[in-house]
Amino acid sequence: MFCRNFLKASAYDLNAVGSASLQSGDNPDSVPMPIVLIDQESDSEATIVQLSFGDRLGALLDTMKALKDLGLDVSKGTVSTEGLVKQTKFFITQSDTGRKVEDPDMLERIRLTIINNLLKYHPESSELLAMGEVFGIKAPKKKLDDDIKTRIQVKEDGPKRSLLYIETADRPGLLVEIIKVIADVNIDVESAEIDTEGLVAKDTFHVSYGGAALNSSMAQVLVNCLRYYLRTPETDIDSY
Repeated sequence: MFCRNFLKASAYDLNAVGSASLQSGDNPDSVPMPIVLIDQESDSEATIVQLSFGDRLGALLDTMKALKDLGLDVSKGTVSTEGLVKQTKFFITQSDTGRKVEDPDMLERIRLTIINNLLKYHPESSELLAMGEVFGIKAPKKKLDDDIKTRIQVKEDGPKRSLLYIETADRPGLLVEIIKVIADVNIDVESAEIDTEGLVAKDTFHVSYGGAALNSSMAQVLVNCLRYYLRTPETDIDSY
């Protein structure tokens, strides 16, 4: 398995979620920012998924059923309110093993299932979600390929691993495909921090090559492969 531990990091934590959604919620007629957080760090036994969409989410019974249809056990956790933002938390395990979800394909299916249900039961969210371009009632004002700039950064993170940061337009399957590109150049993903902020995916990976941090040549190979895959000739690249 290429990814031993998927988690949601503090780079866009609960306080950031609250502030971003509150900015959208200051105007009651505006559409709040949809946020999906996947947390693999806080609980050793379960994958934690947190969802917020201003104060518009209900009991989410249909979302829980859709996740159970993926072969998952889902229990609803806390529902907290911060300002105008209601945050709902789920605890998810695999039905067949009782363990947390670690497979990248299934994590992506969980993410897309939640977003699909947002589009279905809150169609106004389509203007702030990448999938709204095809499936929503109102396409995003931003053009995904033109208005959202891709950034790729590779930085040192100690002698045994490097930090890879990718910020790009979100789209279905992006996480799985990025991991495949990384694996194709024989680079190991030790952990990942997955963040979906509306139309933008912001993913951070801790990577290594042969048990060590990437040297400058290997970092450039990785950046070039990702740049080709993401098809962004104007990519903002920062590598060492």
